[in-house]
Amino acid sequence: MHTLGAFVLALQVQDAAPPAGSFDVLEIIRHSTLINQGVLAILVLFSVVSWAIILFKSLEYKKVERQTRTFLEVFRKSAKFSEVNAVCPSLPETPLVGVFQAGYAELNAQFRVTNPGQANPAATPGRPILKSLDAVDRALIRAATAEISKLEKRLTFLATAASVSPYIGLFGTVVGIMIAFQRIGATGSTNLAVVAPGISEALIATAMGLFAAIPAVLAYNHFTHRVKEFAATLDDFALEFLNIAERNFT
Repeated sequence: MHTLGAFVLALQVQDAAPPAGSFDVLEIIRHSTLINQGVLAILVLFSVVSWAIILFKSLEYKKVERQTRTFLEVFRKSAKFSEVNAVCPSLPETPLVGVFQAGYAELNAQFRVTNPGQANPAATPGRPILKSLDAVDRALIRAATAEISKLEKRLTFLATAASVSPYIGLFGTVVGIMIAFQRIGATGSTNLAVVAPGISEALIATAMGLFAAIPAVLAYNHFTHRVKEFAATLDDFALEFLNIAERNFT
């Protein structure tokens, strides 16, 4: 406690400003301990991967949104499901394709059972009869769940980086402060020339932890909101698909 009090007193009475241009982060890192360097390397890795995921998901969701609009336009203008199915290969990014194809496949499967030889709904001369609308609903729900899982892929890493990075940085800071106090005990001096390098090394770890965590948490919240919007669109589309199936095939 005596050493800590002397250290705080030295900080309070010190009034000499550091020379301009003396703050060199790379130089501080180069002279830091192996533990701090390891902590910083982990945080840099978290940051690089997080930014790569942010860029990738941003581009992916833009494609999803654009192709979803196109698919809905085609779906609502088409008179037959077979026409919509023909467009699906050209719109691979939208999750609506997976949901539609699941429902379309279930319709075909039921029509093959109830009407042998008529396996193309809304494209045959006769009027095929749907055996179970609940089965179609279940097929749409399964497909929607699978598509949502695809949209959420890699978001878990952003959540992990956002929650873990500050603690990793705090670990580096605690270790750095412990080393700084050991230097004080070894030299018997609380002069800033002895203390400041260790403190600066310690605080860089906290700063790097925040640098890695803040973009990750912002991006995670934003992407989670986008996924919820896509999920709502999938639910609306599934209901629209069921309405058409019930109106035409029951």
